[in-house]
Amino acid sequence: MADGGIPMSFMNRTGRQAYVLLAEDNEPDQRTVQRGFAKAKLNIKLFVVENGEECLAFLRNQGPYGDVQTHPRPDLLLLDINMPRMDGRETLKQIRADEHLRTLPVVILTTSDQERDVLASYANGANAFITKPVEPERFMDTVRRLEEFWFELVVLPPTR
Repeated sequence: MADGGIPMSFMNRTGRQAYVLLAEDNEPDQRTVQRGFAKAKLNIKLFVVENGEECLAFLRNQGPYGDVQTHPRPDLLLLDINMPRMDGRETLKQIRADEHLRTLPVVILTTSDQERDVLASYANGANAFITKPVEPERFMDTVRRLEEFWFELVVLPPTR
């Protein structure tokens, strides 16, 4: 382990803090994910946006997200399907159509367990589809497992 409880493999792989963007309009779900990442043993900074339009603006450093220093490109996007203004389905399509964003790992994190949503998400380029557990304890466990998989096991593409 490196100083601060950060696994050496993580530090050696990235050499910096990891960034996660959560696109989620439900405040209780936002807080649950924030608490889960706050308890992490990894050096992860979580950013939160509330809809697909804000998500794309963040990813493209547009509008209020224009400063790359305060709004860096995330290493991972956690994307809800059902959001106002622009839903996760359309957001994912636009991410995969954008040559600068298409390699960004995207995990669909949603309350939906509909087969059509699962199939459409993978068809549109999602890297994973996770149905949010209703029970808070199970939801926290899901967040912990996401961290372990994406930041301890998986080698992520470099950010630009």
